[in-house]
Amino acid sequence: MKLIVQIPAYNEEDSIQEVIKSIPKKLPGIKKIEILVIDDGSRDKTSESAKKAGADYVIRNTKNQGLAKTFQKGMNFALSKRADIIVNTDADNQYNQSEIPKLIKPIIDGKADIVSGNRQVESLNHMIPAKKYGNIIGSKVVKLSAGYPIIDASSGFRAYSREAALKLFVTSTHTYTHETLIQSAHKDLKVIEIPVEFKERRGNSKLISSVGSHVKKSMATIIRSTLMYNSFKFFTLLGAFLTLLGAVPMIRWLWLSYLDGHFGQHTQSLLLGLILLMFGGFSILIAFLADIIAINRRHLEEIMYLVKADRLQG
Repeated sequence: MKLIVQIPAYNEEDSIQEVIKSIPKKLPGIKKIEILVIDDGSRDKTSESAKKAGADYVIRNTKNQGLAKTFQKGMNFALSKRADIIVNTDADNQYNQSEIPKLIKPIIDGKADIVSGNRQVESLNHMIPAKKYGNIIGSKVVKLSAGYPIIDASSGFRAYSREAALKLFVTSTHTYTHETLIQSAHKDLKVIEIPVEFKERRGNSKLISSVGSHVKKSMATIIRSTLMYNSFKFFTLLGAFLTLLGAVPMIRWLWLSYLDGHFGQHTQSLLLGLILLMFGGFSILIAFLADIIAINRRHLEEIMYLVKADRLQG
């Protein structure tokens, strides 16, 4: 089996060499290990440092495109080089690369398609509270959307089987971590988590210049992915809720108008009930339209999977 360790990097000349040199050179069950660095338009000497450290491949974006696009570009490149397993790690040296063997073992054993490193965020003392609780809340929302237990949805230390890498299509422009987990649940991919070490970062994050902006963009990605893959369920539940809510003022109006004999009165209840019932009906209609679109999307994704598998054979 061939393993490619991919490292998306942006202005990480000070840490990229240490990351590359700490990646194991031999692993049980793996015949060949290669290192891929995707430089996301760095303004420093990240690419040069990566080459000096022994990276097998260094590809560079001409301008900064963001983590999500850089991640997908790396996955496609690794697939074209016939990788059987792809491990994604960060360039800031916060992950312990000696833990790669336990990350890939469930895939080698056929027990998982994706293995995600659980940073055990709750116990991290070096993570600022805003970021820590943002991670915890985001993970709970992803867990709800994906429908399976996930503790650390924002971890970037993951291993992917070739089949998983072929099936995933990142559409976000900010981060891939949440979207890929939600997609996996709808593409019959088995995801498991294992605890991993998460070291304190030296210097400021190059990806997250503002915690508030990161949280806002991440939540937007989670909501978009949820609606993309759970639109029928979401709009059906919303429609049912609005319909039940609308029934309350309607029953009140009927009771007061016909049983108490106050005809022509309490029109506020009538109007409120009609408006809620109307929006409830519209939501249910949107649910069925969204389901039809989802069926077409699944067919398109299957076609994309087949095209991608053929094109990236190497």
